Amino acid sequence: MAHDPSPAELARLDRAHIWHPFTQMQEYAASDPVIVARGEGLKLIDVQGRAYYDGVGSMWLNVHGHRVPEIDAAIVAQLGRIAHSTLLGQANVPSILVAAELVKLVPAGLTRVFYSDSGSEAVEIGLKLAYQYWRLVGELRRKRFIAMTGAYHGDTLGAVSAGGIDLFHGAFRDLLFPTLRAPYPHAYRFAGSPEQCRDQCLETLATLLREHGHEVCGLLLEPLIAGAAGMYVMPPGFLREAARLCHEHGVLLLADEVATGLGRTGRWYACDHEGVQPDILMTAKGLTGGYLPLAATLATERIYHAFLGTFAELKTFFHGHSYTGNQLACAAALANLELMHQRDTVGHVARAGAHVARELASWRALPHVGDVRGVGLMWGIELVANQAAGTAYPWEAKMGYQVSHRCRELGMLVRPLGNVLVFMPPLASPLADLEAMLAIYRQAIVDVTGA
Repeated sequence: MAHDPSPAELARLDRAHIWHPFTQMQEYAASDPVIVARGEGLKLIDVQGRAYYDGVGSMWLNVHGHRVPEIDAAIVAQLGRIAHSTLLGQANVPSILVAAELVKLVPAGLTRVFYSDSGSEAVEIGLKLAYQYWRLVGELRRKRFIAMTGAYHGDTLGAVSAGGIDLFHGAFRDLLFPTLRAPYPHAYRFAGSPEQCRDQCLETLATLLREHGHEVCGLLLEPLIAGAAGMYVMPPGFLREAARLCHEHGVLLLADEVATGLGRTGRWYACDHEGVQPDILMTAKGLTGGYLPLAATLATERIYHAFLGTFAELKTFFHGHSYTGNQLACAAALANLELMHQRDTVGHVARAGAHVARELASWRALPHVGDVRGVGLMWGIELVANQAAGTAYPWEAKMGYQVSHRCRELGMLVRPLGNVLVFMPPLASPLADLEAMLAIYRQAIVDVTGA
């Protein structure tokens, strides 16, 4: 363009041409949108110069904040070499180095890395790997997956088939493959203790495996926290026992660590909290520090070796896409992981998470806060119309949206899951900034609910 468009012109062009994800465009078109122009540290700055805390970590994936000199420099240096070449049948330097680093960070036994561009694609790959693995080893009865109620694994059709949020997935039901369902152990509103919730859900899973284990490829779950379902936290011991049940019945365990991985829960991977070693693991958000699209699906040698054979045997995993293992993204990932080691980012998240937990515990006294749940820097605050009864607000009330809008007015950008407010700031956020962000959030809740 010959000139820099004004904020008003950018807003007009946005409304005229952009279809935003997970957004009701009729209401968006009538709103005053935030148009981000640049970022500095933990803040986003719009085209009118207004600064906001990035309280949702630019959709759960920012690690060190924005404009990190070391990651900027790594991308520029890689641009001086090459921006992209295919990974189909050939290799490139940064993708090799990232794979070697990932294998050190994930739970033991995961040694093979298959790249993609998004968490949804990483899950899709995991499902296909598991399914084809059983074909290759002659277990042809294994055609089904077990997934959890309320699950969200992405928006490609395989990931949607494993998903369990009707609001997102119901419209596509006729396009999906059938999936067995096990209950995710969510203790809020359960008529009993968290331990009773855990044990009841485990018994249902055990029954499913006793009855269908011989025909199941794998169990797909989000370890420790189910993110988009509403930040549901597993009671201690559930993950470990679910893994044991899978092993007992010869079923593969697929860990969707797209949101929970790379330090978000205060460990490198959420499976580490209970010493679980999955057969397949998906990782994405945070891998490049929030800079560029990059995801990976990791598998064991056992799975990898089933795909080995002569050219004529056609055992190849026929999956891939144009930007697989992109050098710029991998260069960003290398710089990001190096910084995380140097700065003990994962240790910081564990310490900061304990600090946040103490602060959020007091929010339960607010009359319209029904539940507070989370681990590390991954939190959900559920708003309710009646705290004693746990009565949900109706959709028409738009309470999560209203609180988020008030946060924007107070200087922080967040995005709710219905009536569940999400707090997923950049992992490296200092305690003082975390306290400032939480103060904005609390004030917004009080202002909107009249608490």
